[in-house]
Amino acid sequence: MGGAIHIGTSGWSYADWVGPFYAAGTQPGRYLAEYARSFSIVEVDSTFYRIPTERMVDGWDRAAPPGFRFAPKFPQAITHEKRLQGCEGERDLFMSRMERLGGKLGPLVLQFDYTFRYDEHHLLEAFLMALPPGRRYAVEVRHRGWLREEFHAMLERRAAALVLHDLHYMPKLDRATTDFVFIRLLGKRSLVPDDFTHVRIDRTKELDEWAEKIRAFAARGLEVFVFANNRYQGHAPATCRALAERLDLPVSPPIAAPSLFDPPPPAQ
Repeated sequence: MGGAIHIGTSGWSYADWVGPFYAAGTQPGRYLAEYARSFSIVEVDSTFYRIPTERMVDGWDRAAPPGFRFAPKFPQAITHEKRLQGCEGERDLFMSRMERLGGKLGPLVLQFDYTFRYDEHHLLEAFLMALPPGRRYAVEVRHRGWLREEFHAMLERRAAALVLHDLHYMPKLDRATTDFVFIRLLGKRSLVPDDFTHVRIDRTKELDEWAEKIRAFAARGLEVFVFANNRYQGHAPATCRALAERLDLPVSPPIAAPSLFDPPPPAQ
């Protein structure tokens, strides 16, 4: 039996999606519940900026149906500001908040920037060793110096996934380091303005290639998680639908998606 494939977006709180994805008039407090009508998983980008309150996390739990999963990012206070050192308090608070999601908690993501280099690998391994067992963790690096067998072997020892991303200056990899695969479709930020109403970039070739890789991973029995950012094409829900269709996965958008390169309708 093949591994399961899950496709979702990087976040759900986008006013620009009202009309193209969310029904007209949808209020922010209903975004997540409406999102969950189409997708069964979401990457939580907001946790990168601050640790959410208990009330906030409980609200996510109530809004999402059984079987839905959240993939939160570790806070930047841990990965960028303290760089994995002296951050036990932030780590424990973040994990305790995320555990409130129970069975809805999916993989947790450590996202690093370009300045985090391989000579700090000992900090990363120590941090992974100290994380609570029983959860899945994924690691995203953005410097090519990490792409070596020693790093892959360390992730394998810690049963952590190497994030396979489609980021303009990094190579597209197909290396699985544990029993699941974590893919992030990021693109190039400068190509998409702060208007996420419709698709602006043709990624037909890239999506065909990713679909082939995803099929191969699933055929090996690996569980695959894929997340699309608005900056990849301009409108992440449409990217997810396009990829799901290539993989013959069910697609159930509540309203029609904007066609490729179609601008939003003029204001009345």
